[in-house]
Amino acid sequence: MRKILILLALLAASCAGPAPAADPALLGIAIPGTGREIPARLCRPDVAGPVPLAVINHGSPANAAARAGMEPQPCSAEAVRWFLDRGFAVLLPLRRGYGAEAGAWAEAYGPCANPDFAAGGRQTAQDIAAAVAAGRALPGIRPDGVLVVGQSAGGWGALALASAPPEGVVAVVNMAGGRGGWAGGQPNSVCAPDRLVAAAGRFGQTARLPTLWIYTANDSFFAPELARAMHQAFTAAGGRAQLVALPAFGADGHGLFFGRGGSAVWGPVVEPFLMAQGFRTR
Repeated sequence: MRKILILLALLAASCAGPAPAADPALLGIAIPGTGREIPARLCRPDVAGPVPLAVINHGSPANAAARAGMEPQPCSAEAVRWFLDRGFAVLLPLRRGYGAEAGAWAEAYGPCANPDFAAGGRQTAQDIAAAVAAGRALPGIRPDGVLVVGQSAGGWGALALASAPPEGVVAVVNMAGGRGGWAGGQPNSVCAPDRLVAAAGRFGQTARLPTLWIYTANDSFFAPELARAMHQAFTAAGGRAQLVALPAFGADGHGLFFGRGGSAVWGPVVEPFLMAQGFRTR
């Protein structure tokens, strides 16, 4: 009887076929000092290396429950393809607290009435910095001239990174960056917007990298007036930033960067910025 059971088990295993291969584009990146590791997807362009690296950073959904279902953007995503077509390798980290196995969320900024947006941004920047270090060490990647791009919470973290940049980063693109939007589950409502503006000023005190800020007229998280106030605080403190206010995009311009057709809108703004920083985009 025992021999029959063993034979049946072997037959079942053979019928199941081989286990699916792991995605070779997925990397594990350790976050120093935390004992945690985050996944990241690496997308390579169809050109000979070494190539420059763009580290693209996601936002944070208004509904906290949605964080667990997040995954790194695929290499076929429109925003990713835009950079690949211009010779960049693209690294897409999924930060602590996002995804099915990401553990505790690291980017909390406290209560809405008394938030510490700078502290939350620095936690985001810590994960971005780890991704930058890992990406620079990969074969076929130029270790100098790293571009950091972030959308929403990722854009806010990119600005925090600009205030204390790791080795290799030369420029930052902030796409609709900020924190505290959709306060109380309501569009066009932000937790303590004056504190968000003040935190932008704190980042600007030590941010000397060139940064490009892109916001739209119908952003339901960070309206044009708030974007201008953050930019003013950042630059008045010494930060280097170009603010571009774009027209309304779709139902909610906050999704411009990853939105379908979005690259046709933000691409003509980003490309000259990259060229001004010495990147060859064609």
